[in-house]
Amino acid sequence: MLDIKSNLVLKILQKECRSSGYKVIDKADIISAMPAKHRVDEEGLDHIITFLERNECVHVKYDDENVYCLCVLPRGNQITESDEKNKSKQPKFWLLALLCTIFSLLGGFVGAIIANFIKF
Repeated sequence: MLDIKSNLVLKILQKECRSSGYKVIDKADIISAMPAKHRVDEEGLDHIITFLERNECVHVKYDDENVYCLCVLPRGNQITESDEKNKSKQPKFWLLALLCTIFSLLGGFVGAIIANFIKF
């Protein structure tokens, strides 16, 4: 399981490396593609890329000062695909709240009608 920043970096790398081959990617491009809330510096990016490589999500051919030559491995693709599937399977809480409200009002209405009939 990846943390949020590692998952974001993996998704960015997957967008950059659409083909199955190696691609040279500038560190500044990866950092600028991250949301401002989760942005990291170059040292943090190096740690994330190393973590992804150790978890066999990416393979780094070489790492120069400002660029990486890497490819995303099948395990990395599988992780991002499973995250997208899990998002679509999450329950829709607003729908559940709406149905509970409707059925509560309907139950109260039916209870009031039954109480009126019992009263007479």
